[in-house]
Amino acid sequence: MESFSLLVVTLILNFSGIIIPSFDSSKFGTADYDVTYCRMDGLDLVMDLYYPDLGGPWPALVFVHGGGWMEGDKAGVDSSPAASGVLVVSINYRMVPDYQFPAMIEDLKCAIRFLHADARLYNMDPGHIALIGHSAGAHLTALAGLADKNTGWDVGQVLGRSSRVQAVADISGPSDLTRTFPDSVNELLQGVFGPQQLISGSPVTFASPGDPPVLIIHGDADPVVPIEQAYLLRDALSNAGVPVELLIVQNGGHGLEPVGDAITPTGSLI
Repeated sequence: MESFSLLVVTLILNFSGIIIPSFDSSKFGTADYDVTYCRMDGLDLVMDLYYPDLGGPWPALVFVHGGGWMEGDKAGVDSSPAASGVLVVSINYRMVPDYQFPAMIEDLKCAIRFLHADARLYNMDPGHIALIGHSAGAHLTALAGLADKNTGWDVGQVLGRSSRVQAVADISGPSDLTRTFPDSVNELLQGVFGPQQLISGSPVTFASPGDPPVLIIHGDADPVVPIEQAYLLRDALSNAGVPVELLIVQNGGHGLEPVGDAITPTGSLI
């Protein structure tokens, strides 16, 4: 009955002139660049998509770049997971000083809704979307994974679709913006969030039962985002009953680079 119902819906949509797009097999092993996923404040927001060589529908890994919410670009993504059958997506988003928070999280949520809406076009499994980010990008991935619709951050286009994801990976991200950071970071936080949004902009604020599982990776020698931030997020998620794993990189700096001695465990994570 379910397959018959799907056939009926497909026929109705096609008959009404709305053609449901399907994946172009000539794109296996290639990439699409600068795909517009939303338009905000007259600005086209774009993403890159890296396709596996075969198969599908694929799970999606959405990369959110760091850069203090004020710099960075989607081009810095590691697209190698595509070789393992994962659709790799990397997005650009609005940044300071032209835009303040919550513009960035609104953009990420719009990107997720876009992928849900056009999953068939990109040969993607919309039930298996994971977010990964570093630093400011990690903050946004955690926020997108934990915050619900009540925040009001689902704005813009494709509002009929979900912005929910199934997993989050947070690398060196701030989780509680009300805590103490180095002076330069405190100044940055005030410029991006202002004192009125430090709580609402903190991922720990939204930890609640039913949130997707979270992997936290943080260097214990991080001079930018203190290791305390990783523990705060882990504890908030654990107390809410959310599956969470914390990987501490010994001697790891903010980019997980060695500080003073070799890092443990070793390996390229960002």
